[in-house]
Amino acid sequence: MAPQILRIGADRTTLGAGAFSIGWSSIARDFRRDQPSPLELENAIAAIEDEIARARSSIDADPVVATEEETIRDIARAAGIAPGDEMVLTIDAVERTFERLTRPPGLSADHRFAATLVILRELMHHLQIASITWSLRRSGSPPRAN
Repeated sequence: MAPQILRIGADRTTLGAGAFSIGWSSIARDFRRDQPSPLELENAIAAIEDEIARARSSIDADPVVATEEETIRDIARAAGIAPGDEMVLTIDAVERTFERLTRPPGLSADHRFAATLVILRELMHHLQIASITWSLRRSGSPPRAN
């Protein structure tokens, strides 16, 4: 099965042929600081879950997912995955990184990182994505969505 490509842009996220009307900027706009409060995270999660429910039928079940998103590379590195041309980020690694974001002393992260992490976590949970493979941009690949 060919991987579905995940792109998390500022106001739109795509996974294969499926599109979600949320992105890191639309989620992060309600974060008052880089370490989002529990209420800000709950509101972000609710917005993401609503969008996943709306668009779920356009996504394959148990998809194989790949990405070239630099912020997802940063999440993989924060999760302790050794840097490389290809890194596999599991749902457990994403969950552990999310827990670090939510508990003092927290995780040093900007709004984009925090919002991308929450989107990634919710997509992986609700769409049963076991892992995501990040790899360096290949020649001829489309540019990153902003």
